[in-house]
Amino acid sequence: MIENVISSFDPGTITTQLVMICVSILIGTVIGAEREYKNKSAGLRTFILVSFGSCIFTILSIRIGINNPDRLAANIITGIGFLGAGVIFKDNTKIEGITTATTIWATASLGMSAGAGHIYLALLGTAVVIIILKLLMPIQKFIDNRHKIREYKIATAAITDFETCLALFHEYHLKFLLVSEQKDPGGFSRTWQVRGALKNHDRLVFRLVQDPRILSYHF
Repeated sequence: MIENVISSFDPGTITTQLVMICVSILIGTVIGAEREYKNKSAGLRTFILVSFGSCIFTILSIRIGINNPDRLAANIITGIGFLGAGVIFKDNTKIEGITTATTIWATASLGMSAGAGHIYLALLGTAVVIIILKLLMPIQKFIDNRHKIREYKIATAAITDFETCLALFHEYHLKFLLVSEQKDPGGFSRTWQVRGALKNHDRLVFRLVQDPRILSYHF
């Protein structure tokens, strides 16, 4: 029944265009609320505008690009790429914002689906995005708890304290790789890539705090 109603939409009528716009706003609201709840760099208003703007541009592509309707739509993807790059930033040793950037990209595609009259596809896509962002988080945490990768920058006073780090990694069953080493006036600074269970990382950090041979650490 719903499929028959949706398939009967004529993208050229004002009523249908209003429905498309309302659907695009709904899509942006649902996804944006999830991002806002998690206090991400792009929140509710951003996602509503991304979905709404993509819908409008798609409607215009169909209306004014009769001979080549994908002309404007293709440029939406390029514009969203620049917008997504703006929310990606490097924080010390890790990169943040990639999930938010890809969510913006996916939301734009859903807005385009609504603007093209594929309401069923837009709503289904919204449900998939929410499932990926919300319901797959426990799986991500499950994997993270059992295979956490961190980069530790550990400063020691003596060169022989190299063995101290190795002993700690072995004690807590952590796999490691020496990434870089630097000699400073106050001692030696080494960067390690360490892999293992999250609880073992926590135990390692506790030991680094207590060990007087460790001048400083950072991860």
